[in-house]
Parts: sequence; C-alpha cells; structure tokens
Amino acid sequence: MLGAYIHIPFCKKICNYCDFCKMLYFPKYIDKYLDELAKEIVDRYKGEELDSIYIGGGTPSSLSTEELDKLLSIISILKLKDKYEYTIECNIEDITIDKINLFMSYGINRISFGVQSFDDNNAKKMGREHNEDMVFDNIYLTKKYFNNINIDLIYGVNENIDVVKNDIRKFLELDIPHISCYSLILEEHTIFYINKFKSINEDIDSEMYSYISQTLVSHGYNHYEISNYARPGYESIHNKNYWLNGNYYGFGLGAVSYLDNYRISNTKNMTKYLKGEYQSKKDYEDVKTRKETDLMLGLRLSEGIDIDTFNNKYHTSLLEKDAIRELIDDNYLEVVDNHLRCNDKYLYTENSILTRIIDSDL
Repeated sequence: MLGAYIHIPFCKKICNYCDFCKMLYFPKYIDKYLDELAKEIVDRYKGEELDSIYIGGGTPSSLSTEELDKLLSIISILKLKDKYEYTIECNIEDITIDKINLFMSYGINRISFGVQSFDDNNAKKMGREHNEDMVFDNIYLTKKYFNNINIDLIYGVNENIDVVKNDIRKFLELDIPHISCYSLILEEHTIFYINKFKSINEDIDSEMYSYISQTLVSHGYNHYEISNYARPGYESIHNKNYWLNGNYYGFGLGAVSYLDNYRISNTKNMTKYLKGEYQSKKDYEDVKTRKETDLMLGLRLSEGIDIDTFNNKYHTSLLEKDAIRELIDDNYLEVVDNHLRCNDKYLYTENSILTRIIDSDL
C-alpha cells in the first residue's frame, strides 16, 4: 500500500491538548504556504497510484472555501487507485454546504471531525469552539452527502465516567461508522502541560477505556486498533497502512514520510519551509529498527501481526524468540489464525508488552 499525508498547520484557535505542528490562521501566510506545498509535491511525488490521501493538521477546514479550492487543486496531481480513501479533517464549526460540495467535487469520500467531547463544559475546557447542538446539526448535514465519517473523542479530561458514558451515547445516536477514542496525554508544550493540568487516576482511565470498548463492541463496532472502532468495512485504510508500517508520503510543514526504509521528517520551521528547505531529517532504518517498528505498530491492531509475512520479510521465526514465547506463556500475547496478537484484556497495556519485546534479542 502507498498513501499520502498532507499537513495544513493553520488553526483558528490552538486547543489546550494539542502538540501537533500548528500555528494560528493568518491569511497572509496561506497562499505562500500553498504555493510552496505545490512545489514540494511536484518535486517529490513520483507519479505512483495511491491507496489513500489524508489531509490533516492543524485544521484544514479553517481555510476559506477559496483557499480549500486552491489546496485541493494542488493535491489533484496525486493519482488515486480505483478503490481509494480520501479523508479531510474538519472542525464542526467550519462545515458549510459550500465546503461539502467542494470536497465532493474533488473526490473526497471521508470526513473526520474533531469533536473530542459532546459535553459543552468538557469541550470548552479543551479549548473547542462547538457545542452539542452544533455537533448534531453539522454531522447530520454531512451525513446527507457522506457515509464514511469519523469523529475523534478524547476521554480522561476529568474523572467523571458519566461524561464518557454520555459521549458514547451521543456518538451512537449519530449513527456514524467510525470513532477514534484517545485518552488525554499531557504532552510538553501544550497549554494543559504548561498550566500543570493533572492527569486522572490510572485505574479510572482504564475503567473508561474498558467501558468505551465494551459498549462500542456490543453495538456492532469492530475494535480493530487500540484506539479505533469501526463498523465492518469502514476501517481507516490510510491509518491501517501506518500500523502495517507501509509506505507513505508526507507533504507539508512537519510531515513525515516513510519510503523504501527511509523515514523522512519535514522541517517544523515555517520560515525554512517557505524558502523551500522542506526536509530536516532523513534516516535509513536498519533491519532491527524495522522489526521493532513492525511489532510496535502491528500489535496495536486487534488482528495482530501476520506471522508468515513477518517471518518471510525478516527471514526469521517469530515464535521461536524467547521474549515472544514468554509473553505467550504469560498470556499477554496469543496466536489466532496465524497472527500474533495482544490478548484483549492486555491491549490497554500494550506499551509494557512492547518494552519486553524490544529489550530482547529479536
């Protein structure tokens, strides 16, 4: 598989939890940035057909309809396969019928909304601009034109599990096919971190995770990745390519590419980017690093890692590794349909499992 990620760093407001590469929306930068983005794509893209395109940020939908038209025209140089996924991230308050029509005219077929919470107080605490009524109105509008819709949800902003239960109940009312649920992480340089916002109790966080998983699965959603749930057939093609450690382009400020075993990081410095100095780092990943990455990402998936594919790729025998055998014996890992996967009850603690693997001789 091969995908392309396009980063739009502009936001009308900086959210309190966000550590992505972003800056406040200033119209004077938009045209310059889009012109440079066009040059980067022409310079680096080799003309392959792509399985997916994902426009993220930042907040792509913060651009005006005219600016979005220019962006999508630039991206149209990228070739897509007959069966493709083309996603754009949107804030609820940005959606208009003009933007919806524009998205459809360029072949976008998936919308991802940053909702984070339906609870007005919770949303405000995170720095979001929408309220519950706006969420319902604008998602119902979008549903008239798109059937592949995702919302992002953040839990653990406070220790009240009733807020989480209400968020999941509201999501189910919307009757859309995909949700990404993330526990709040206090990343450095975020407003929450700077203001010394306190993390919630780990046991309560785990209880929230379990409630979300059990409730969504009982309503027909496939828990296909640690933080992601989808109705059958609506799993994210683009993100699944990441978890399978596939190849992808990354265009724009701070974007990352993974191509032919090279991990390429773009600069996060807008001044350098606008001068055409796109790349800040290019690392060749050796076999050991690739093995570790395949395991780290693959074990996030509920189906796990295809053992034959891994063995053939690395000329090894995964199940003969001491650390893997020990984790299977301890019931942290299991083999199902020739896939090595995390036991469901330990999926939440996947990082500690990975530490045991990576610290071993692969």
